[in-house]
Amino acid sequence: MKYLDLHGRSVTTQSLLLDDLLSDYQLLLGADCDAYRNHCMRVFNFCIAFAGDRPDAEDKILIATLFHDLAIWSDNTFDYIIPSQLLARHYLEQSGRAAWIDEVEAMIGEHHKITRYQLNPLWLVEPFRKADWVDISGGLLRFHLPDDYVSDVLDAFPNAGFHKKLASLFVERLKTDPFNPLPMMKM
Repeated sequence: MKYLDLHGRSVTTQSLLLDDLLSDYQLLLGADCDAYRNHCMRVFNFCIAFAGDRPDAEDKILIATLFHDLAIWSDNTFDYIIPSQLLARHYLEQSGRAAWIDEVEAMIGEHHKITRYQLNPLWLVEPFRKADWVDISGGLLRFHLPDDYVSDVLDAFPNAGFHKKLASLFVERLKTDPFNPLPMMKM
């Protein structure tokens, strides 16, 4: 049986927009491509569950999702927030969606914020932040999402080594910058 999110939607398993955007970065991601796509689809599903029906939500979430961690690979850095925002900004300018830049950059910039984002409650920043935390925690944090729905999303998109990659990047960063091993984290 497939379970539904807070708004009665089932798990979205395909995204033409995400796959189209991801195709431009497939070689860059290399062996991590499937792991990153699955992470993106998990975050997308969790974020849609939190966001409800907001104008342009799906496309904004998909764009933010694709770019939110991408600079780990494009810029070869664990301090990836600003370079990921710049990648998203460039895409939004080129695709005629410049009006979304502030919101999408905030979604990317605040997705590792530990405390609630409150600056603009109409933006998708808080749903995106919670969605990434659900995925990064492996579903331990759920923010009131139904247990069965979280399990369905996690089952639909296997980890494929994504968390293992993050752990190895953390260990490498710890060796080079032990006083700032998680530069993307915010209070």
